[in-house]
Amino acid sequence: MTVVDTTPPPRLPVRDRAAAAERAWGGLSPMLTRLAAERASGVLVRERGTLYLSEGRVVHAESPLAPDLETLLTAHGTLTAEAWRDAVSRADERSCAAHLLLTGGHLTEGALQLCHLGALYDAAYFALAPSSTPGRFRYGVAHRLGPVLPVPVAALERETLRRRDLLRRIWPDPRADSAPLARTRTTAAPKLTARQRALLQRIDGTRTAAELARELGRQAFHTLADVRRLASAGLVAPRPPEAATGPAAPDDGPPPTDERPAVAGTGRAAAGTGPAVSGAGPPPGVTERIACTTDPHITLLKRLRDALEAL
Repeated sequence: MTVVDTTPPPRLPVRDRAAAAERAWGGLSPMLTRLAAERASGVLVRERGTLYLSEGRVVHAESPLAPDLETLLTAHGTLTAEAWRDAVSRADERSCAAHLLLTGGHLTEGALQLCHLGALYDAAYFALAPSSTPGRFRYGVAHRLGPVLPVPVAALERETLRRRDLLRRIWPDPRADSAPLARTRTTAAPKLTARQRALLQRIDGTRTAAELARELGRQAFHTLADVRRLASAGLVAPRPPEAATGPAAPDDGPPPTDERPAVAGTGRAAAGTGPAVSGAGPPPGVTERIACTTDPHITLLKRLRDALEAL
């Protein structure tokens, strides 16, 4: 048998997947992606927040839905409010506020970088939220704080997407993120962390998660995560708008004195005697409470409800 030695065919080109993904990455904000490619410096104003860029990197972020850096630094004594105001008022093109805080001995560089990154990622999460209005960019505008630790746009957007996915996995209903929060009753409350207990104590049906975060001096995203965990446990729910007055229901006589308004859609009783809270399902393994009803077997149902509450 004769063996014929042939030249092997050339290898097919292999696509660089990482480079292709980088080219295909459109980002959460196409304008921000273009500005990063241009290495632009200025301020990008979006519907829910503002991003400051220096040579295509994000150096500062602000949002009305997130506590600012001043709040995070001064809430727990890391920095005095007087020192912050003095540095901001003296800041100019030669010496930014961050430089003045460091040289004045008010903060260490590590503490400033850590707090600044926390505030930047926190505000950027809201600033990069889907928007109904186009963004506006103004070249040459710089923040008085000055650059502390610039963040690449791609890294900022990846972290924003990771945070969105985390909140969805905790509790998929986003209504608790922006609505005033109210407490609900549950028969089997899970064990809470100290941070969750402090948050739950301040929920009174009037304040949103953003307002609670500012009051506590904590990052808004971490507060959102705790709110969704409390919602998934059936402890809090978004307070619904006032319901329109409808036709009167049949009157079967006054309810018992211990009757509480039921949580709409779940049959669970709401805490206190305020308006009913909707949108919160019962946590796994918790038996729903039976609300007041006009069913002919109302007496039997009430007895069953009382027996369940006694467990």
